[in-house]
Amino acid sequence: MRMTQDRGLAGMDENEFDRPRLSPTAMTLIDAAKVLSAVGGAKVTEEMLREDLGIGAPANTDGTLNLVHYAAWLVREVARGD
Repeated sequence: MRMTQDRGLAGMDENEFDRPRLSPTAMTLIDAAKVLSAVGGAKVTEEMLREDLGIGAPANTDGTLNLVHYAAWLVREVARGD
């Protein structure tokens, strides 16, 4: 697709502003599983995340996942060697 000057801010058309944005600090477990699967090289499922939450992984009060806090928790778990 060719970008033109009339496409708006940074080459985006107005429909792109209406799309929901993912926030790494407040992701649903389904979205977090999709993102982690896409970037991690291994399949991550919602159930796997629920299991981690059950053993102490941090969650936001609304049940969403902060990927930064979750990654820090994973690093601590790996360092513990369990």
